Amino acid sequence: MSYHYLLDLALILLSTKLLGIFTGKFQMPRVVGALLAGLVLGPAMLNILSETAFLSQMSELGVIVILFTAGMGTDLRELKNAGKAGFLVALCGVLGPMAMGTGFGFLAGWAGWLPENTLLENIFLGTVLTATSVSITVETLKELGRLDTRVGSTILAAALIDDVLGLVALTVVASMAGDGSNLLFVLLKIVLFFVFAVAASFAGIWLFRKMINHAHQKNLRRYPVFAFVLCLLLAYCAEEFFGVADIIGAFVAGLVVACTPKSGYIRSKFEPLSYLLLTPIFFANIGIKVELPELNGGLILFSLLLLATAILSKVIGCGLGARLCGFNTAESIQVGTGMACRGEVALIVANRGLSMGALSQAMMTPIVITVVGCAVLTPLLLKLSFRDHPKDSNTPNTLTDRYHKAEQLEMVSDELLGKKNR
Repeated sequence: MSYHYLLDLALILLSTKLLGIFTGKFQMPRVVGALLAGLVLGPAMLNILSETAFLSQMSELGVIVILFTAGMGTDLRELKNAGKAGFLVALCGVLGPMAMGTGFGFLAGWAGWLPENTLLENIFLGTVLTATSVSITVETLKELGRLDTRVGSTILAAALIDDVLGLVALTVVASMAGDGSNLLFVLLKIVLFFVFAVAASFAGIWLFRKMINHAHQKNLRRYPVFAFVLCLLLAYCAEEFFGVADIIGAFVAGLVVACTPKSGYIRSKFEPLSYLLLTPIFFANIGIKVELPELNGGLILFSLLLLATAILSKVIGCGLGARLCGFNTAESIQVGTGMACRGEVALIVANRGLSMGALSQAMMTPIVITVVGCAVLTPLLLKLSFRDHPKDSNTPNTLTDRYHKAEQLEMVSDELLGKKNR
């Protein structure tokens, strides 16, 4: 048995921490430092670390925990109110990038960058740009204290719906390429997943409340374990049986826990695990996976234009959807910026197109650069979009904040009652 993974973990944790401190000196989110750590240590630069099965699995667990804690920290009333806005933002956030990505493909062919591109390849390029990776945005919003707000709830709702719409778009385009995908079957599995999620939610809430009613205060440590089991089970069922992203199942589990009286306590126990181990591995692994071939001037220019198209298409599309739902201009830009990040889903879609022959090998390098660029730029742009809208530091913005505030009030109350009895 090799113990080299211990050295890999040590290097990742040390480098993400040091670069996180470094980027913090320049008022940049810590997430950027973790991404840069993976790029510096990975094959793209120093080639000290490479992707392994262990790191991939830990990274996947990391993104599951990120969305699980996001679900626990979500204000359900805000999420419910954001349902209509989330759908419209997600719909515009799929149609906009699809149209702009397809149009960019046509322009690239006309300009000679992709001389042999086809209509199907252009459409598939647009499909790649529809994907949204919410994990980086969630971590940035948590760092900014904006996750449990109207804008944060809308981004969460839109990102979850975006995954479903993106899956439908991929199925439609894949069927055009002749891979035998059945759109009705995919839609049926999505509907069945949400039926299953609702049933699991009611069962989970009932079970947690029953446990809490019959448990003694000293047995609080059991709740985080049962909550994590629920998270893993829903994540597994979503991916394995319904073809839906595992992070959606994890988020649903977080919402279930948010409906229980001990949600603040459970979330407070998960955040150290996420912050100390899983989150740094996830973000560093994004950079470690990047392998860039030799670049020429034309390829670099094409990649930068594709990156600009990817960001603008989400900002314009999702921002327009938010504006139609009554958000002001600043909030619409914040929503659009939060939806601009791409991640592993875009790479999966691109690999699917490559395997079917719908995308050429020449497109893969610009797509990888676009994904990495979006991952690095989104936290920076998101922070800039909130720069002129300072947060009220006296207002608790997350369930964990409220939990600790309630603990402090309870201690003060007990102290006052003790003095009165004496």
